[in-house]
Amino acid sequence: MNAPNDLSAFWMPFTANRQFKAAPRMLTRAEGMSYFTDTGREILDATAGLWCVNAGHCRPKIVKAVQDQVAELDYAPAFQMGHPKAFELASRLGALAPQGLDHVFYTNSGSEAVETALKIALAYHKAKGQGGRTRLIGRERGYHGVNFGGISVGGIVNNRRVFGPLVPGVDHLPHTHIPDNAWTRGQPEHGAHLAEDLERLVALHGAETIAAVIVEPVAGSTGVLLPPKGYLERLREITRKHGILLIFDEVITGFGRLGSAFAADRLGVTPDMITCAKGLTNGTIPMGAVIASAEIHDAFMHGPDHLIELFHGYTYSGTPVACAAGLATLDTYREEGLFEHAAGLEDAWADMLHGLRDCRHVIDIRNMGLIGAIELQPIDGHPTKRAFQAFLDAFEAGVMIRTTGDIIAMSPPLIIDQSHIDQIGETLRTVLNALD
Repeated sequence: MNAPNDLSAFWMPFTANRQFKAAPRMLTRAEGMSYFTDTGREILDATAGLWCVNAGHCRPKIVKAVQDQVAELDYAPAFQMGHPKAFELASRLGALAPQGLDHVFYTNSGSEAVETALKIALAYHKAKGQGGRTRLIGRERGYHGVNFGGISVGGIVNNRRVFGPLVPGVDHLPHTHIPDNAWTRGQPEHGAHLAEDLERLVALHGAETIAAVIVEPVAGSTGVLLPPKGYLERLREITRKHGILLIFDEVITGFGRLGSAFAADRLGVTPDMITCAKGLTNGTIPMGAVIASAEIHDAFMHGPDHLIELFHGYTYSGTPVACAAGLATLDTYREEGLFEHAAGLEDAWADMLHGLRDCRHVIDIRNMGLIGAIELQPIDGHPTKRAFQAFLDAFEAGVMIRTTGDIIAMSPPLIIDQSHIDQIGETLRTVLNALD
């Protein structure tokens, strides 16, 4: 039998369970830019938790909003019922999103937001009398959560390989990480032509069979792959030409990560739907959303008024506590000017990252907004081991980073300042130069 406080009962997600439980890294509280361990050590958070704590940890306005809401209205069903904050937050999100995206469907996570967007895409075409549009197109090295639709359109091999045949009728565009784009600050110059592969898939299958294309504007979880100049614009042109919906997965890039509300704003390309989560509630309460165009929403609003228009939703869609957290988070971003603050620090962040180019085993560095990646030469026969060692060493040195494959990926809270940037850079230089 498991003891109440032993470590065996919890099967940890995306974790080397045996390694962790042999040498646990326990976080017990957080504040601002920092975590604190069970031994009292302060750890600078260079990853905003898991890309989500954009406004920093335990922010008073968000904490109070959650506390007050759970004491007033803890839960309310979203099926055939409503509560005021769900409508208020949806209106706020519609106003924040790119023009034309103004209808919000709530989920509980980025994974669920992707599943929802894919289902909406299929149902939309059926509602428009084009039920033959069932094919979905993702991208190699893309990450769209861990549910079956998400891993089917996703392109990270280890997320897919042991789960069977997945969803049928899915194709993938090539990724944009090409050698010509090494050591890039911001959008790379080369690779817009890779969008043309969508025309090949259209020619192969017929546009009348394709429902949607889903991409991350900046592919985060796979190691910060940046969109070449003109690439997303060309995807938008091709999808519009053929009546295919374009979905941007902005679970990572949403809410200030690139110095704007959404990557769509920064990059000047408006999709038909945006999926978001993470920074929506600053990581305090699970919540995600799909933000869709009026054209998509209105396609469902036909038939007798008493009938349900879309048979989809979740027990926890837009709960009162999550909505309260979301509203307080949006207030914090606005009142503290955090999107603008992030934009103002982009050059300093880039200078720190690219200043590590001369460190041992570094083979590429890339950044955009307050996202950055340092790619390491893998150890022959032991992929991921070198970066994982960097993760462990950085934690011991007081900085929390994240690794994916042999790539160090970072995305600090938007409240970061120059002293934090300097600390991250100095710590990483020491860690990298000590790696075998």
